[in-house]
Amino acid sequence: MRKRISIDQLKIGMKVEKLDRSWLATPFLRNRFTITSSEQIAKLHASGVQQLDVETDDASPESGSIVPAMEAEADIMQPIAPPPEPEPSIIPFDEELPASRQAYSAAKIIIQQSMDDVRMGRALNMEAVSEVVGSMADSILRSPDALTSLSRVKQFDEYTFFHSVNTSILALSVGRHLGYARESLMQLGTGMLLHDIGKTKIPLEILNKPGRYEAGEFEIMKHHVLRGAEILSSTTGLSDVFLTPTLEHHERVDGTGYPHRRPKTDLSEFGLIAAIVDIYDAVTSDRCYHKGKTPHDTLQLLYQLGAKGHVDGALVQQFVQVVGVYPVGSCVSLSTGETAIVKQINHHDPLQPIVLLVTDEAGHRRSSALDLDLSAQTRHPKRTIALILDPSTVGIDPRHYLDKETT
Repeated sequence: MRKRISIDQLKIGMKVEKLDRSWLATPFLRNRFTITSSEQIAKLHASGVQQLDVETDDASPESGSIVPAMEAEADIMQPIAPPPEPEPSIIPFDEELPASRQAYSAAKIIIQQSMDDVRMGRALNMEAVSEVVGSMADSILRSPDALTSLSRVKQFDEYTFFHSVNTSILALSVGRHLGYARESLMQLGTGMLLHDIGKTKIPLEILNKPGRYEAGEFEIMKHHVLRGAEILSSTTGLSDVFLTPTLEHHERVDGTGYPHRRPKTDLSEFGLIAAIVDIYDAVTSDRCYHKGKTPHDTLQLLYQLGAKGHVDGALVQQFVQVVGVYPVGSCVSLSTGETAIVKQINHHDPLQPIVLLVTDEAGHRRSSALDLDLSAQTRHPKRTIALILDPSTVGIDPRHYLDKETT
């Protein structure tokens, strides 16, 4: 049974069931946890907790004796991911594309359903979320670039859904690059897919405002972080590690972010990754108040943010290795005057990606795009990338060509 006690009565070994304030005002990610150290008690004191509910022995409620942490608590705190499995065999980019496209489409449907469920007061279907994240993780383990190449897919009127999927894919790719085991990939990918779930609790007139936010509106919008963490913290099966992308994707390493202005020393690697992929996908997306920047320009922006101490500079460099110096979908002008679209990056030669030639040397549009691996040319002089182009200024839509390649 529960018993209300004062903070001065709290001892190591007691199982906390409820605090007299929101857990968001404390350093703990949950209301329910077992006290394992005097430091935890001190942190509750410092957070202003005065009274709390603890689980007591039914046989002697007045004695204050404490039942050991329940096994059910351990079950709740376990990750939803299945045990780690052997890495799938690496398969060619083109062979993986159909499975990647299927995983991408499923993820978009699942995050849309998840947000609808939260709006309607229904529980999140974590089994479906786990299944689709597992599909994405396995695709990236089989072929690191196929699914990542689809993260360029965006749709203006469904930004939140596409953004959730794209950031999950990009985070999974970074995690794979950093050597994460499948279990950690599942945690990171799930956290990123759900990182904006709190937007379901933001008034629609603010969420869908066709323009920049006023100061007061932005303060309301920032609430989506804590509301999202509240939603996920009450979802059975999610351990604390799943919440970090939600809580930390707007934090900055110099302590200027929100909601808690935590410096780098207090941020998780998941949170540092989340901040980078969130910025990258947001800045490269068309929004009602700004046109998306090119991938190359956005990478330059991330470098600048890293140099200024807003995001982790070392992780930005790792991110560039994942998406390439010329990310998929980049529109480039070659040394010959031809215009091309980057189709696939070459990790062994980042400056020489695989491209689709869209125009000839005279600038005339080709009847069909021509594949060219810049790193495997036989002609001399070899073609090289001379300029990065804004596709809108040259009347080219990279999606028109790349979508044909992936169908």
